[in-house]
Amino acid sequence: MEHEFKRLSENVSDIKSLINTFNETLKNIEKRLSRLEKVDSIEHRVAVNQIDLSDIKDALERIEGTYNRSIQQLNRRLDSHLVKIAKAEEDILILKECK
Repeated sequence: MEHEFKRLSENVSDIKSLINTFNETLKNIEKRLSRLEKVDSIEHRVAVNQIDLSDIKDALERIEGTYNRSIQQLNRRLDSHLVKIAKAEEDILILKECK
């Protein structure tokens, strides 16, 4: 009986040791997961920022395209007005020469 108590006591000690080892292993796993979560969070923020920057770039390109079209249209209108002004100046010069 005493021998069985001794074995039981040894088994309890072994179980305590296993539980302590298990606890240490869990702590290590938690630390690793914490680091992975931080890395994952950083990667997520980088990905989101890249998407945001891509969206901003696309919007700017669309705006630039719109302004380019508007500027081209304004340039064409200015050119046509300059041609009209040049013709009017020509007509004025011709009229002055005729007098």
